[in-house]
Amino acid sequence: MAWQPQPGPLGQLTQCLRDSLSGHNAAAQRNAEKMLRQAESSPDINNYLAYICVTPVAQAGLDANAYHAARCAASIKLKNNVKAAYHSMPEANKSYIKSTIIAGLQDGNAQIRNYAGNVITEVVRQGGILGWPQVLPDLLKMVTNENGQASPEAQDGAMGALFKICEDNKRALDQDYPHQGRPLTYLLPKFVELTSSSSAKIRSRALSAINVFLNEPIALTVRENIEGLLPEIVRLTSDTDDDVRRFVCRTFALLADGMPAVLVPHMEGIVDYTLSQQKDMKNQELALDAAEFFFEASSTVSLRDALGPFLNKIVPVLLDCMIYSEDDQLRLEGDAEDADLEDEVKDIKPQFATSKTSRTATSTVSAPQPANGQVKPAINGYAYADDDDLSEGEIEDDDEFEVDPEDEWNLRKCSAAAVDSLASHFGGSVFDFTLPWLMDNLGHKDWQNREAAVLALGAIGPGCMENIEPHLPKLVPYMLTLLSDQQPVVRQISCWALSRYAGWASHLDPAGKQEFFEPMMDGILQRMLDNNKKVQESAASAFATLEEAANRELTPYSAVIVQQFVRCFDRYKDKNMYILYDCVQTLAEYAGPELAKPELVQLLMPALITRWQKVQDQSREIFPLLECLAFVATALGSQFTPFAKPIWERCIRIIYQNLEEGASAAGAAFLDQPDKDFLVTSLDLLSSIIQALEEQYSTELATAAQPNMFQLLAYCMKDGNNDVRQSAYALLGDCAIYIFAQLQQYLPTIMEILLQQLDLAPASKDPETVFRVINNACWSCGEIAMRQKEGMAPYVDRLLSELATIMFSTNVPESLNENSAIALGRLGIDCHQQLAPHLANFAVPFLQAMQKVGWTDEKGHAYKGFACVVLDNPQAMEKCLLDFFVEMANAPGLMLTGMQTDGPLQSFERVLGQYKQLIGAGFDDYLHNLPPSQEQALRQLYAF
Repeated sequence: MAWQPQPGPLGQLTQCLRDSLSGHNAAAQRNAEKMLRQAESSPDINNYLAYICVTPVAQAGLDANAYHAARCAASIKLKNNVKAAYHSMPEANKSYIKSTIIAGLQDGNAQIRNYAGNVITEVVRQGGILGWPQVLPDLLKMVTNENGQASPEAQDGAMGALFKICEDNKRALDQDYPHQGRPLTYLLPKFVELTSSSSAKIRSRALSAINVFLNEPIALTVRENIEGLLPEIVRLTSDTDDDVRRFVCRTFALLADGMPAVLVPHMEGIVDYTLSQQKDMKNQELALDAAEFFFEASSTVSLRDALGPFLNKIVPVLLDCMIYSEDDQLRLEGDAEDADLEDEVKDIKPQFATSKTSRTATSTVSAPQPANGQVKPAINGYAYADDDDLSEGEIEDDDEFEVDPEDEWNLRKCSAAAVDSLASHFGGSVFDFTLPWLMDNLGHKDWQNREAAVLALGAIGPGCMENIEPHLPKLVPYMLTLLSDQQPVVRQISCWALSRYAGWASHLDPAGKQEFFEPMMDGILQRMLDNNKKVQESAASAFATLEEAANRELTPYSAVIVQQFVRCFDRYKDKNMYILYDCVQTLAEYAGPELAKPELVQLLMPALITRWQKVQDQSREIFPLLECLAFVATALGSQFTPFAKPIWERCIRIIYQNLEEGASAAGAAFLDQPDKDFLVTSLDLLSSIIQALEEQYSTELATAAQPNMFQLLAYCMKDGNNDVRQSAYALLGDCAIYIFAQLQQYLPTIMEILLQQLDLAPASKDPETVFRVINNACWSCGEIAMRQKEGMAPYVDRLLSELATIMFSTNVPESLNENSAIALGRLGIDCHQQLAPHLANFAVPFLQAMQKVGWTDEKGHAYKGFACVVLDNPQAMEKCLLDFFVEMANAPGLMLTGMQTDGPLQSFERVLGQYKQLIGAGFDDYLHNLPPSQEQALRQLYAF
């Protein structure tokens, strides 16, 4: 007999689900959540949830709205249970869910249909495609109404479920299964058939499902069938439904990115079609999807040349689409002078610590790179936002943060980005088609046209610089006048556009700088104190860009800049404070020691300290503030000393609190893990302080730290988060360099942790971040080896094994090979006797790695240690002695003499003397095997 719910438990559960929703009676909600946790132990809980989800008749005396809420809660809870524990569910429960949940797709309420589709998708994802083989045919029968009994709601629900399954199981559907083949070979023709459905919604959903498999990496089945698929896409270009045409444009954009070659023969028709759709300004979504094609095509090397013949048609349409729509104009004209109004929490987006790159072989830190995917360029100071990937009907976790329409990826921004991309490739041609449009709009009576013209100027600037440069003596002063425009949005875009020409202006001769760069810098600085907060934000972002473009040219203006920054600290509300931190740290990065002048220290630091005292430990504002202080500490050096102690103590406190919360959460499943960004930024700031202060002050801070800093560091080195470990090993290396005496007593514990970190095996799960951690671990190992000397003896054999494995590996970044080689070489300075018996095994890869490293003190240290190992076992160099001599010959003489006894000069001379003795009379003939220039360099550099 099939399972049936019991009325009593069913009514109780339904009421609990209703009461569990936020916004209801608080006491009832707490009681409901408690009862739901208890109900989880029931073997039939998931059956009850499935039953409530698909049953449209009200239960437990609830009214229609309350019962609908209970059904939604049941659906969400069921999906979460499937996600968390599907594999441990009894087969009977799995069967009941599968047999029941399909009915939810026929519900009259669209939200319930969507939730039922989410459950079905999760079952397929957890159980695998073969775990429910009948679901795809059943859903297709429902969509096509094969038995004539499916309602429009059922067709809609089934199509939505199919789309979700495709989206969540893309790779699995394109995989070969024994005796089954690829499910996508069955699905793809069905979707193509559905694009001819009489229902526009089915047609658009079918095409959107096909588009899932056009995202990179494009499904193999699609690649094999693209010649048959493309005509079907072309057929849909004449569809009367806007949504269908939207997805056609999206298909072309996806193919432009993933399979550009198939579009080249059809480029003229595709260009004409997408332009016709983009001109439909009444449908902004359709126009945006059309513009996306030009953005993708212009960014694809193999396709953008094919756009060249059509620039005369493409560029004017893109430019026209950069003008604000009528609705946007009305919204923006209402912008007020709001600089004195406090920000609300919903105005401030969540902040995240900047991802740090690892120490390279030369111990420098590269600029952080984008995490994944193509990064859309910033226009008007904002990064473009990609489409969200929420399933229809799901709720976003951060919905309390309202999205400013100006921050969204829209037609205007997409068109500007496409123009930017085209300009960077075609240069003068784009400028020629843009110039007449600019002449018509720069002095236009309507602000929206002037604004779009300035946006266009900024967009084409870098790509068309050679063509636009002769016009800049007139254009730059004009844009400067727009910094005082009545419309805030014009002032915003003018800040951004001017910053795009900061590189040109900052590198002019002194007279040119006075005429153009100084007014540009002053104008943007003044807008940083605009009466409109959005203009402030745009100006601050533009000034950070100007700082990067000007670089060291900014140094003479540091006092003026700092004075304005201090005024901003006094006036800015919470949201704009974030970008102000970026301005300060960028100035610290490029102006550097100039900020250490006492008069500038006394200006800047009180403003930063005032903000530091206001921000709470738990605030996400602490991330950019800590990062900013790290740059400032480095720039100020010993001048940072008076401010260091309270900052140091707070970092220690934040680290301890975060580790303590993490330990508590690990022991209680219902507690959330603390945010690891608190650890990352605090560790990084401790590193900067240690580097900045004189040794006696760093030593005092480390010694007095409560709890013990080195014990906290050891915990961070074992943390489960890669970013935390990366920062921890950076701090470890800095401790070895600057306060080794305090670190030394903790090395027995720390070295055991470090040895485990050198293992490459964990890198298979997340290679990019794990490699950065190992890079820092190698670097810190080398720094410790330079100072621990004979104390490294207990670890040498294990270190050799791990470092050699990294050095030999061909599937790790070169920087990691290099860092492992440097660490091994440094280990040889005082442990050469233990390494010498193994020299023949690691000499060749060591030299191969070191040849790629620039000559620095670290390379000098490594070669000093390597030479010591060679002196203990000279016969082991038979296969690579000449390579070693080449490296000696390439060493810069100034570096060799400058490093004195710390460097490899004396060791190299001893090595040459030893081989001269071993080879005897034939030594000169042996050296003739070197290129003449290197033989000559070798004889000039070394006395032998």
